[in-house]
Amino acid sequence: MSGFNQSKKNIAIVFGGCSSEYGVSLESSSAVIRNLNREKYHPVLIGITREGEWFYFTGDVEKIAADTWCNEKDCLPAVLSPNPKKKALLVFGPEDVTEVAVDALFPVMHGKNGEDGTLQGLAELAQIPLVGCNTLASALCMDKDRAHKLVQMAGIRVPQAIVLEGFENRAAEGQNLQDGKAKREFYDVQAARDFAGLIGCPLFVKPVKAGSSYGVTKVMDEGQLEPALKLAFAYDNQVIIEENIDGFEVGCAVLGTKELTVGEVDEIELSGGFFDFTEKYTLKTSAIHVPARISKEKAKEVKEAAKKIYRALGCTGFARVDMFLMPCGEIVFNEVNTIPGFTEHSRYPGMMKAAGISFTEIVERVIEAALWA
Repeated sequence: MSGFNQSKKNIAIVFGGCSSEYGVSLESSSAVIRNLNREKYHPVLIGITREGEWFYFTGDVEKIAADTWCNEKDCLPAVLSPNPKKKALLVFGPEDVTEVAVDALFPVMHGKNGEDGTLQGLAELAQIPLVGCNTLASALCMDKDRAHKLVQMAGIRVPQAIVLEGFENRAAEGQNLQDGKAKREFYDVQAARDFAGLIGCPLFVKPVKAGSSYGVTKVMDEGQLEPALKLAFAYDNQVIIEENIDGFEVGCAVLGTKELTVGEVDEIELSGGFFDFTEKYTLKTSAIHVPARISKEKAKEVKEAAKKIYRALGCTGFARVDMFLMPCGEIVFNEVNTIPGFTEHSRYPGMMKAAGISFTEIVERVIEAALWA
């Protein structure tokens, strides 16, 4: 394991994870690995299972996308050393422990335990250069409530919302709940009803800290409110209820830290409902337009808003900023994805491609930014 070409930088790419977005991570990481410049970088592949076990993976990239990567032939147990003097992955072989040097850590994980600052904190503790947003920005962007408050302070409108706290039902303690879902039944349903009565339906019920639209419901009448709350609380101990914003969603791919590059604005066209998990990854009834079907002047305004949001939340490296554009032309903040979908067909690479930046160039630029930060 010490025989790597020393002229190349070892880039640890982390995939999988104990998150409901495990499968999305496998697709994104496979694309990143395939687009890695092998003349400059050597990939050190770290797979994390749904149960949270870490492995050093040395097999074919195709096995990652197919979710057949975790096997005895291709994997050895491993852990990232928190010791800043090592900056290494510790690999536990049959007879001894070896070290694989790590020059930068590139988490390609979505949702909890990967995109929320947990893995980023480990990299910062080990003083390993981190590709993408740091611990604080990652945690803030994952928390829809706190992100909205900071962005509102920066002068950009956010949806009216209320946050409910949930508490685990003690009867569920010790149960083996699939995907880490907890049974949370103690929350203020009357507060939710009062808010719905105040702003009216439709409205959205979402887990505060989850991605890929898991646990999100568009509530069309008050009778759908309680089932929506139960679903959202299966993914998080906090749930946010938001007003529905008239208009359509636009997004901006932002790249950089000091000097920011913004891809072309994209637009999500919906035939009905909302941009849920199925639509995001199949586009059965939706379409994504790049560039968005808006004026150049409005596109420039959207890009400037995206940069303002990116900086307000302390983002570095790269992120996708999602907003709503109302019929009156007002921009409303939705959320920031610090590790957006990263397949060749995902929104972030699509927006950058429209601006003349290839997928391979994106990967190289974010790695170089981490190495020389």
